[in-house]
Amino acid sequence: MIDWKSVGVGSIINAVLTLVLTISFFPLFFLGPIVGGMLATYIGSGEKKDAPVEGALTGIIGGLIMGFLFIAGFGALSAIVGLIFTKVGLVAGAMTVIAGVFLTIVAMFVGGVLGAVGGFIGAEIRENGREEEIIENE
Repeated sequence: MIDWKSVGVGSIINAVLTLVLTISFFPLFFLGPIVGGMLATYIGSGEKKDAPVEGALTGIIGGLIMGFLFIAGFGALSAIVGLIFTKVGLVAGAMTVIAGVFLTIVAMFVGGVLGAVGGFIGAEIRENGREEEIIENE
């Protein structure tokens, strides 16, 4: 069963980390979905077989969050351009929506795949940690 609280936490961490890494260190943006998926499955109470699904969900929801922020941020920029130049603002607004939808779809796909990888890694770390605790307690 999927632990939705951990998926929500992982999605927010995914979106924040991806945006920060995209702005500061662009080539490392792919670490956001991996860390989000890994964290969601590590702190979650779900089963190991659900780990890639939980990780993929964090990537998809994180991609939606980033797409919404992109459209909202550039929508405000388009509105300012529209106030200054009326006809240019209409074209900029339409281009923003098209680019925002395309970016959202790409972010959801890439985030889903990388989140599934992170989910698998997080489940393996959690399982290995439990095995070491069992061995130490014996």
